[in-house]
Amino acid sequence: MAAAPGLSMLGGLDAAAAAMLGCNEVDGDAARANPMTGRFETITVERIGAVARLTLNRPERANALNAAMLGEIGTALDEIEHDAGLRALIVTGAGAAFSSGFDLKEQMERRPTGVESWRAILRKDFDTIMRFWHFPLPTIATVRGPCLAGACELALACDITIAADDAFFGEPELKFGAGIVALILPWVVGPKIAKEIILLGEDRIPATRAHALGMVNRVVAPAELDRVGLTMANHIAAIDPNLVKQTKRAINRSFEARNMLDALEEGLAVDLAIEGAGSPDKIRFMEIARRDGLKAALAWRDARFPGRTA
Repeated sequence: MAAAPGLSMLGGLDAAAAAMLGCNEVDGDAARANPMTGRFETITVERIGAVARLTLNRPERANALNAAMLGEIGTALDEIEHDAGLRALIVTGAGAAFSSGFDLKEQMERRPTGVESWRAILRKDFDTIMRFWHFPLPTIATVRGPCLAGACELALACDITIAADDAFFGEPELKFGAGIVALILPWVVGPKIAKEIILLGEDRIPATRAHALGMVNRVVAPAELDRVGLTMANHIAAIDPNLVKQTKRAINRSFEARNMLDALEEGLAVDLAIEGAGSPDKIRFMEIARRDGLKAALAWRDARFPGRTA
């Protein structure tokens, strides 16, 4: 399951990333935004003119993607998709993180085992990520802080990704014995770079390198992130929405015609087989985490990688 080690999860944010967690400042645009609904617990949704802004809102857990959040994202996207007054969608994270990925603490508690237990979990994870790829409105991810594992894949699935210069990206799953839910990365950066990132379990790709690799469209100062994202969304929202929708679809088809969607489904099937069987590394990681806590599990994981080729 694509999940990043972290403060809120059992896998990828270390103490340095944990120290980054805080609260977003509310800019002028946010202060003028109109909440679309008030019933969500793990996300917030605002209407800012013709733009919807969906915020992953579990800052105390680095906005880890749990089952409740995935359900609320789906409900919110249904509403946004059917609102004729909306023309663009921004997705961002509350506090100092975009998201640390799928919530491994929840997985620890639920203890899914076997292929059938994992099938529905991974399908929901995958479909939530790909909803942003297929969404009829243009999708813009504005990223600050950690954007790891499943959250990295979600940002890659968006049409445009804008990163604050304090953002960092990664796919650390293999380091603790998990698979990749949505193998979008090879389609964005090519096979050699994707293999390097995934097989090394890289989880500290700075925004500038992500930009050079094509994972990110722009890198901006943290204080400018929300403004730049909203400005870009408003620019696109001024264009004929049917023209935008059909052009996005045509661009997506240029990848899908090369069997991208079939390849992603095959990747999901591999992840299902990995999680269903339970890799020895992940079993051991979870055993240590349940018995001795997160710090001990991370220490065990990191001790397996004493050196790193620059």
